[in-house]
Formats: sequence, structure tokens, C-alpha cells
Amino acid sequence: MSSPIKVAVVGASGYSGIELLRLLLRHPHAELVAVTSRALAGKALSAEFPRFRGVGVADTLSFTHPDAAALKEAGAQIAFLALPHGVSVEFAKPLLELGIKVIDLSADFRLRSPAVYQEFYAHEHPAPELLDEAVYALPEIHAEAIKAARLIACPGCYPTSILLPLIPLFRAGLLSSAPLAVSSMSGASGAGRNASVPLLFCEVQNSLRSYSVPQHRHLSEISQELTAAAGFEVRLSFVPHLVPVHSGICSTTFADLAPGVTVEQVEEALRSAYDAQPFVRLLGRNQSPDTKHVVGTNFVDIGWAYDARANRLILLSAEDNIGKGASGQAVQNMNLVCGWESTAGLMNI
Repeated sequence: MSSPIKVAVVGASGYSGIELLRLLLRHPHAELVAVTSRALAGKALSAEFPRFRGVGVADTLSFTHPDAAALKEAGAQIAFLALPHGVSVEFAKPLLELGIKVIDLSADFRLRSPAVYQEFYAHEHPAPELLDEAVYALPEIHAEAIKAARLIACPGCYPTSILLPLIPLFRAGLLSSAPLAVSSMSGASGAGRNASVPLLFCEVQNSLRSYSVPQHRHLSEISQELTAAAGFEVRLSFVPHLVPVHSGICSTTFADLAPGVTVEQVEEALRSAYDAQPFVRLLGRNQSPDTKHVVGTNFVDIGWAYDARANRLILLSAEDNIGKGASGQAVQNMNLVCGWESTAGLMNI
């Protein structure tokens, strides 16, 4: 049996970082050798997160200040960056220069165009020379490129739930060029773990609201990837909503079929794309996915329906925003990079 791959988590105190720790501490082929957090430096991992007591190295491993040279000294071969947008890029460059592969959960390397990045993130990209190298790492779509990559840009949570149902249909030429409409709902963990008045329990509980209308940041990567799949510019309206639950995303997409296309062709394209994919569960026609069946997992459930009165296809999906939408997908990408089964460490549900 080969030696485990040594991994580090940079920015391990947020929701995505905590989920990464949960998955990596139990992973059969990975050895967690470093966890970083400026705020928690010096504290034992299990002391800060008691749920990990007695699990793997959690009782002996302590948080350190983030430093590329120190991660190299610890033996890290792969570094997960669970950092805010605009911060990951500061660490990616030195880590890559030291020969450490980078799996980034932020948006810093998802976009190919520096101009689009500046438009949506309101500042110039600090390392535009790395954008061409980074692989947009949706495992079911770009597996071969991911296997050969050293800089992996994990998709956003909303985009994952929207792109997976749509990409096979655009690739097959089944959808028209009419603008799409997407409505998504997410749990409050999608906004991160920092204190914020709009995310306090009393503000969120018993309420539902849209936000970042009409230009949520994730719109940029959704448009980029759909346009690449379709071969023409794909336009869409995207409206996200905050719902009073911890985690989970439910997305509904409205699309017009191309002339002469039937719903049976849609079903055939989806099954051809995903029947062999372990983490995409196709529920079938007129089946609505439920977030309670995907939270805590790396699955995305997809259903679909056809509205004959409007000649409109309705695509329905559900996932865990910090699972398949973030940390679970990051571990799935690590599995591809390392040549392991894509399900390794991800089927404990």
C-alpha cells in the first residue's frame, strides 16, 4: 500500500474549513499535517472543535500561522485554501513555487478573464498570469484536466447546483439561446462564519429574502462555463435567496428548449452524462429534490419537468453548499489528482 498524501488546510476555522477537517481526518489515503488560522494559532485542533476529539491527529495537531515555507517543512504535498476571496491568491503563488499543489475553495482562480474578475470582485486580480493555468474543477465535467492540474479552482456552491443540470444539455444543443432564469435558495452557512447582523438568528429565523440582485458574484462563473458548453453567449438572470436553515441549496432553472427538442432527449442527455457519476443522483421527471436528503453528503440530486403550456424546461437540483458546493467537491478533486477512487473518504453518510 502506498504512503498517504500529506495535506494541509489553510484557513481552517470557517464552515468550509471545518467540513474539510471532518473529511480529511477520516480520509483513508490522506494525512493531515498542518492546519492554519491566524485567530486560532497555538490552539489544539480538538480543543477548538471538540467534535473531533479522538479522531485521527485532532488531539495532537495545533493551528499555526499561515506560512508557505512552514507548510513545506511539515511535508504538505497538497494545500487546501479555505480562505476569503482575494486572500487565497496571496498563498497560492508561494505554495506553487514550493512545489505544493493547490486546491482553492475561493473565487480567486475560477474566472479566465482578469477584466471579468475586476468587474465582479471590484479589484484587479493580483496574479492574472495564473488564471490561464487554473482548472475550473467541476469533477463530473473536467475530470481529465483536474487530474493533470497543480492549481485547482473549485466551483462556487450556487454554480455547482446550476451548471451540472445545464452543461450536458447545452453541449448536446438541446436548449435555445433565450435567456435563462434561475432562482436559488441557500442556508445561512453560505455567507461564512464571521459575525454579521443580517445573519443573526433573530434576523434569519422565520424570514426569507433575496439578495445580491441583479448581479451576484457567482453569475460570472456560471456565464463563463455555460457559454463554453454552448458555443454561444448564454445569458441568464440569477436570483439567490437566504433561507433560515444552516446549510443546503435548492436551485430551480427555467430554460427554453431548442426547436423540435423533446423532454425525452433531455433525459437521455442527462443520463448519458451522469449515470456513471457516483455523486450525481438523477431523480427523474417531475421529481423534486429535497435538501434534507443531501445535507452532510457530497451528492447533488437532480430532477426535471416540462411545462408544455410555456414550452419551458424546468431543472431542479439540491446539494449541501458546504459539501458538494465546497469541501466535499474539493476532496473529490483531490481524489482525482491523486488517482484514487473519486468516492474515497466521501461515502460515510
